[in-house]
Amino acid sequence: MNFCSECGAPTLWQVPADDNRPRHICSACHTIHYENPKIICGCLVTFEDQVLLCRRAIEPRHGLWTLPAGFMENGETAAEGALRETWEEALARPTLAGLYALTSIPHISQVYMIFRATLATPDHAPGPESLETQLFKADDIPWDELAFQTVRKTLKHWVDDQSRGHYSLHEMDIAESERARA
Repeated sequence: MNFCSECGAPTLWQVPADDNRPRHICSACHTIHYENPKIICGCLVTFEDQVLLCRRAIEPRHGLWTLPAGFMENGETAAEGALRETWEEALARPTLAGLYALTSIPHISQVYMIFRATLATPDHAPGPESLETQLFKADDIPWDELAFQTVRKTLKHWVDDQSRGHYSLHEMDIAESERARA
């Protein structure tokens, strides 16, 4: 950030008083411009013993499989964002069953909030950001074609939880060393 979004004056990169890290501070009006992580919300949607995946029609990771998820919008709750993204990417209207996975990825400043959700009927279709959508049984998940490490870890928890018949909240971190397909 080179210029203040409040008054247009140049910004300085410095530690504000009573803070512990550098921020962009306006040289004229002294507005502090905070940069915070992006929140990605989505759903791990199931129908009976199958999970719904979307093949990405956009970058990054075009052509690879993912859970329906995307950036949360201003003015919506995480649950609303998860349902909106599921509709946009998979034209599916699931019922939420609670937060399932919370994943922090500090090196790219993202936090993923994935809700467990169920479909009453197997209705789904690709939205504009998906090439195709498909329901997969655990043994048929295309592990080598998953777009992101967050999706891989979430699906591994789902496979384990499904075999136990008990679903719990999973908190995860993805370190920079796991950067490939984060």
